[in-house]
Amino acid sequence: MPKAPSTASSIDVSFLGTGDAFASGGRLQSGYLLTANNYRVLMEAGPTVLPALKRSRIPPEDIDLILISHLHGDHFGGLPFLILNYLWENPPSKPITIAGPKHLEERTWRLFRTMFPNSGADAERVRRQLRFVVLEPGDNRRLGRIRVAAIRTPHMRREASLALKLTFDGKTIVFSGDSGWTEDLVAFAAGADLFMCECTYFESSHLDFHMNYPELQRQRSRFDVGRMILTHVGREVLGHQHELNIETASDGMTLQV
Repeated sequence: MPKAPSTASSIDVSFLGTGDAFASGGRLQSGYLLTANNYRVLMEAGPTVLPALKRSRIPPEDIDLILISHLHGDHFGGLPFLILNYLWENPPSKPITIAGPKHLEERTWRLFRTMFPNSGADAERVRRQLRFVVLEPGDNRRLGRIRVAAIRTPHMRREASLALKLTFDGKTIVFSGDSGWTEDLVAFAAGADLFMCECTYFESSHLDFHMNYPELQRQRSRFDVGRMILTHVGREVLGHQHELNIETASDGMTLQV
């Protein structure tokens, strides 16, 4: 019998920011938007995420879920700007869930108060619309319309840095977050329609808290994924672009899964 057609919807993926913490090559910092059936998931919110959304004409208030992999500024430092936008420009008409590692809520509000110290009382209007959820390594839970699984990656010593797996309208997208090489990612990404993997280094293979391209090239055949795209690209990788055989994202790039 012929195989029944898939009922899965396509997911639009927008690469809002594909640079590292140093904005190497002038790239914007981490931000990815996934959209299916008018449901929007923002994965990572680096400091440049608000202008990236507006350049792409994506209303920030239309985001349903925000996922943060770890508490480094180039991954969550844009949250205060989103809060400010929600406060004074475009209030959200629905609750927005923000999920990430322990202490995300506390540090987001501390950062907001530091950056905009006279907005505390007004910010309560937005606070009521934001629901923070803690993601722990090993979690596999439903958040809104998607299922999110997480494992710990070797990036931060004292706190958790997460790789994330999103099951979304019948499709699976895996994001490495920031990570050095770990065997755990091979199994975690297996079967994914799209694997977005960080690649910060090329020559600096001795640094084990980020991925380097030569290691990923050696391991590429072990990743049983529909499509693998490198992101969080550092200056070393940009300097070797002519040698890359794995697809690499760029700011503003869009695709369908």
